[in-house]
Amino acid sequence: MQIVHGKSGWLEVICGPMFSGKSEELIKRIRRAQIARRRVQIFKHGVDTRYDATSIVSHSQQSLPGIAVTDARDILNLVDDRTELVAIDEGQFFGDEIIEVVTRLANLGKRVVIAGLDLDYRGLPFGPMPQLMCRAEYVTKQLAICMTCGDPANFTQRLTGDTAQVVVGATETYEARCRAHFEPPAEERPPVR
Repeated sequence: MQIVHGKSGWLEVICGPMFSGKSEELIKRIRRAQIARRRVQIFKHGVDTRYDATSIVSHSQQSLPGIAVTDARDILNLVDDRTELVAIDEGQFFGDEIIEVVTRLANLGKRVVIAGLDLDYRGLPFGPMPQLMCRAEYVTKQLAICMTCGDPANFTQRLTGDTAQVVVGATETYEARCRAHFEPPAEERPPVR
């Protein structure tokens, strides 16, 4: 991805299924900004405490310290005026207010990078992610590897019978699946013609 540095801000979205390296890509972009001596602030949604309560952590255990918030508007209150890059992980868990928050930050001249699942366990658009993708200057779609056949995977298969949209988990709860092996819940399956 070619990023042009200027005085205006912009929005970057990193999306895809679980186990596709979204958090790793976010961490990579943060580290590059830190090497370039950019002022960075890192946020994640507070519901995700799988590996750490405040740090963003990838499934491969890469991590960076951050701030956990549950209300997107808190990010506006916590971002320092001198911050140049605002990084946000688990964007799908925030409500629609995250759209206004990241837009405002970008309009203030900040580079905003947000990572999150674009589809939920049913294969449906997840939270604010589709709207964020539409508003972003840069969108990176990550793919995982299907745990059934090894093909590129775009879907997150829930392995439990839980029907809540948000169920935080890792390999014990989810697998990456390709289109051919993804099995959405019965109520979400399209009719066969």
